[in-house]
Amino acid sequence: MDKTLFEYLLRLGDTALILSQRLSAWTGHGPVLEEDLALTNTALDLLGQARLWLTLAGEVEGAGRDEDALAYLRDAHQFHNALLVERPNGNYADTMARQFLFDVWHYFLLQKLEKSADERVAAIAAKALKEVTYHVRRSSDLVVRLGDGTAESHAKMQAAIDEAWRYTGELFADDAVDQDMAARGIGCELAALRAPWLRHVREVLEEATLAVPDEAAADLPALRGGRQGRHTEELGYLLAEMQFLPRAYPGAKW
Repeated sequence: MDKTLFEYLLRLGDTALILSQRLSAWTGHGPVLEEDLALTNTALDLLGQARLWLTLAGEVEGAGRDEDALAYLRDAHQFHNALLVERPNGNYADTMARQFLFDVWHYFLLQKLEKSADERVAAIAAKALKEVTYHVRRSSDLVVRLGDGTAESHAKMQAAIDEAWRYTGELFADDAVDQDMAARGIGCELAALRAPWLRHVREVLEEATLAVPDEAAADLPALRGGRQGRHTEELGYLLAEMQFLPRAYPGAKW
């Protein structure tokens, strides 16, 4: 088994899966019907991407675990998602700040992975990139509308960006897995994504009349580790809900 590739695929799949689970909690609770449908569709896109990454991870592992086993039968410390996506939904500004900062990073990452030396990784990235291009456009628009809206929406959007920003440093922190994947041409160096990410984020925040947080706020070591399996307690609560049925009724079929 290629252990490094396996973990890399888990990082991609878990991050999409956990954010999808977070967004699905808004179904039926969106501020307006159009937003309710749009956010639900984003959650479904991410779920589809998670299935592809986890299915490939299971094939690479070669231990007979499929996408369902990897999603439902692992404990919190075995997940490798970024901490940003496990943050609670909060209010709608909190959700959109998290989504916007993630979407921009996700877009630039998939652009790199689309050129992966591994044809399977490249194919999944190419398919996901089409969806994520829409995600970036939509979340950017929402940040502008809320930031440049009423005094209340502006204040809430600024507070949400400031809070979510603290978890973005992890998105650009390369470790041995990232370095090995980049060296083999399968992945890329995350640090290289920071400049284009920051450039796009700055442009949107300026249009939204929002202040760009201090870059140092994203460099706190304590707010990293999710990709290595070190999580906040929030992930445990999320998994308890998401995994209940498969664990309560092992092997059950519809």
